Amino acid sequence: MAETVPWAPEYPVETSRLLLRPHRLDDFDDLTRYHSDPEVVRYIPWPVRTPEQTREALAARTRQGVVFEPGQWLVLAIELKGQQRVIGEMLLKYESDTDATGELGYAIAADMGGQGYATEAAEAMLELAFGRFGLHRVIARLDARNGASAALLRRVGMRQEAHHREDEFFKGEWTDTLVFAMLADEWRAAHEG
Repeated sequence: MAETVPWAPEYPVETSRLLLRPHRLDDFDDLTRYHSDPEVVRYIPWPVRTPEQTREALAARTRQGVVFEPGQWLVLAIELKGQQRVIGEMLLKYESDTDATGELGYAIAADMGGQGYATEAAEAMLELAFGRFGLHRVIARLDARNGASAALLRRVGMRQEAHHREDEFFKGEWTDTLVFAMLADEWRAAHEG
């Protein structure tokens, strides 16, 4: 069974190059950079956001550093160590208490892609999911055209379980969805030793 809520890790969650932490209002300029970038949000459910929409999204994110019940998302800023720049965000939804399941999500600024930052942050989030929160299963859903995201999920050890054909009318067109997953036993086996 999953750890009882609230999920409230000690912040920041530190990796070799990154700090994962709750968003702050002074993250506004950094969020605006990637929330308003059509390349970044192409396969993400958000629209290209105006500064005002980004400010509203940021205000909500400042309250998402703790999860109190199933259905809520833990949303953490990805900050570059020593640079105080937020380059993206990691999300973990507490899907079900009974089934001890969660869902992983992420976004990364376009100029930070291809450097392993999203992979490093996703590994830290899976460590929280399985090592700290005791989840049994974590999934990730993505647009099937998003090859970079599928590659990231494979790098962190998730496996593709499904390819749903034209299951969603997304940003004006029918799109396919891929579902990746990992079980706690798989995560533990990959991290032994």
